[in-house]
Amino acid sequence: MLETRLDTGRIRAARLVIDPLFLDTPLYRCEGLEPGLGCAVSVKLETANPVRSFKGRGTELVAGRLIDMGARDVVCASAGNLGLALAWSGRRRGLNVAVVASRSAPAAKLDRIRALGARLELVDGDFDQARERAVDIARGDGVRLLEDSQDIETCEGAATIGLELVDAAQPVDAVLVALGGGAMATGVGHVLKALAPGVEVICVQPEGAPAMARSWHRRSVVTTGPTDTIADGVAGRRPIKAVLDDLLQVADDAVLVREESIIAGMRALLDHAGLVVEPSAALGIAAVLEDRERFAGRHVATIVCGSNVDLDSYHRWIGAASIR
Repeated sequence: MLETRLDTGRIRAARLVIDPLFLDTPLYRCEGLEPGLGCAVSVKLETANPVRSFKGRGTELVAGRLIDMGARDVVCASAGNLGLALAWSGRRRGLNVAVVASRSAPAAKLDRIRALGARLELVDGDFDQARERAVDIARGDGVRLLEDSQDIETCEGAATIGLELVDAAQPVDAVLVALGGGAMATGVGHVLKALAPGVEVICVQPEGAPAMARSWHRRSVVTTGPTDTIADGVAGRRPIKAVLDDLLQVADDAVLVREESIIAGMRALLDHAGLVVEPSAALGIAAVLEDRERFAGRHVATIVCGSNVDLDSYHRWIGAASIR
C-alpha cells in the first residue's frame, strides 16, 4: 500500500471532471528517435491541448472544485504554464484569476496569460519570489491560493497521465518524467507504482536547478541558491516537504542533466519527431543521451510536457546545437 497524499480512486474520478480536451493525449512509438538513443522510445504528447502543457489537467480539477465551493477568486505563482492553464480553466468557469510571475518568464507564456483575461503581476527575481508575492495577495485579499504540487489537485490531475500510460497497448520498461515542483512526478509515479510496479520511474532535472533531485537523494529538503537553466518550467529552489515525501515513495531515481544535453534533446525532438518543445519537455531525451548504456535495449516512455517556448530563444538554442 502506497503511503502518499494521492488516492488512485480520486485520480480515476478526476477524469470525469477534467475537460476531455486534456485527456487521452497521443502516445506513440517514435522510431525516428531510436537510432540516436539506442533504445525503443514512446512519446506521450502533453502539448496537444489548448494550453500546450500538462498543467491543464490539474487546473481543471482546481477550477471545478472552486465552483463547487462557491468561490470565485484564485491566485497562483507560476513560471508560465500553470498560470496559463489556470487562466484557461478559470475563464471557462467564470473565475477571477490572478497570476504572479517573474518578469524574466518567457514572453510567449506571459502574453497568453494576459490574452486569456487573467490579471498578471510581474515581480523581479525568480519563481520563489513570485510564490512569496502570491501568498501575500492571497492573505491580503482573502482569496484561494493555488500552490502547484502542494495542492493535491495539481498532482492528481497530472496523475491521469499515468492512467493513460498504464492502459497503453504496448508496455514500457521505464517512464522519464520532468522534475520541478513534483506534481507530475508524484502523480504519474503514484499511478505507476500502484498499477504497474514493474515500470521504473525516473525523474529528470537540470543540473542548474537541482533542488528536488538533491532532496530526493538526501531524503530531506535541500534548498539551493539561484538557478541557472534554460528549463524555466522546473527551476524551483525550495522543495515542499509533503511533495518530497510523496516522491520518495514513488520515484526509483532522480537524475541531473547538463544544459547541452537539454538543447540536444530539443533538437532531436525537432529533427526526428517534428516537435517544437520547451526545454523542460526535452529532459527525458536528455537523460537518455547522457546514459545510453542504462537504457540500451529497453523501451522507455518520455512525457513531452510543454511547448510554450519563446521562439527567438528556441532558434538561438537550436542554432547553437547545429553549429556544434
